[in-house]
Amino acid sequence: MPSLIDLHCHSTVSDGVLPPTDLVNYAADCGILALALTDHDDLGGLDEAARAAKSRDVRFIPGVEISVTWRKRTLHIVGLRIDPTYPPLLEGLHRIRAGRHTRAEGMAAGLSKIGIHGSLEGAYQYSKESIISRTHFARFLVEKGYAKDTRSVFKKYLVKGKPGYFEHEWTSLDNAVRWITGSGGVAVIAHPGRYDLGRINTSLLMNEFRNLGGTSIEVVTGSHSVPQYQQFAKIAKQFSFSASTGSDYHGPGQSYIEMGRMPSLPLDCVPVWKNWPEVRDIVVETV
Repeated sequence: MPSLIDLHCHSTVSDGVLPPTDLVNYAADCGILALALTDHDDLGGLDEAARAAKSRDVRFIPGVEISVTWRKRTLHIVGLRIDPTYPPLLEGLHRIRAGRHTRAEGMAAGLSKIGIHGSLEGAYQYSKESIISRTHFARFLVEKGYAKDTRSVFKKYLVKGKPGYFEHEWTSLDNAVRWITGSGGVAVIAHPGRYDLGRINTSLLMNEFRNLGGTSIEVVTGSHSVPQYQQFAKIAKQFSFSASTGSDYHGPGQSYIEMGRMPSLPLDCVPVWKNWPEVRDIVVETV
């Protein structure tokens, strides 16, 4: 049974290809009844998305996806039901965005060393007025014929050990959780299956996250395999976390899965939205 709730997606404010209004309209056309916009390190699309959602009778959840460095690894923490006017959150995200340009310059320098020139300018052509991200570099490299799609670019050029990778220190896990919970929101570990942490580090992360005030993890998400749904459902139960779900949609041809095609949460999960009044009357089946 497909989920009618999608709590992780991106617009052109970060690295999606659809503007906030178009993204909401697309979600509505896909049958989504409740949607969270969770752009990377930026809240600039929330007002527009909220207006569009109201016009399409979609329940809108204000969100964000915060870039974090934890034990020399990059993690993403999603904030749901945040207050986008909360000063510490706004100030913290501003600092993260400033650091993105420094990382982009380092990535471009690494690519230049192997003969790929003009990548910084090319990436900024894709980012337009939004933040600069690895995805924008990936789209430029696909355009120039260095790989067939953005996923291939990441594997060949942009991950650790590859020429376009640049070590960068994001904000701390403590900061991200405090900004989210201080604004009244729910802190969620995004797509935990993507981090390749191993059993010990996974346990350490979950314990630290819980101790800091984190209360949820994504169980069903676009980049998780079916076995990972069950794996992280068990971890959620073990650490008393609620379970979130989201496609991590970035736009046509840019995502692991289409909106409206995510399966429902496993039966024994406690949905993150269980006590949210804005989605209380949406019937969501589990599997």
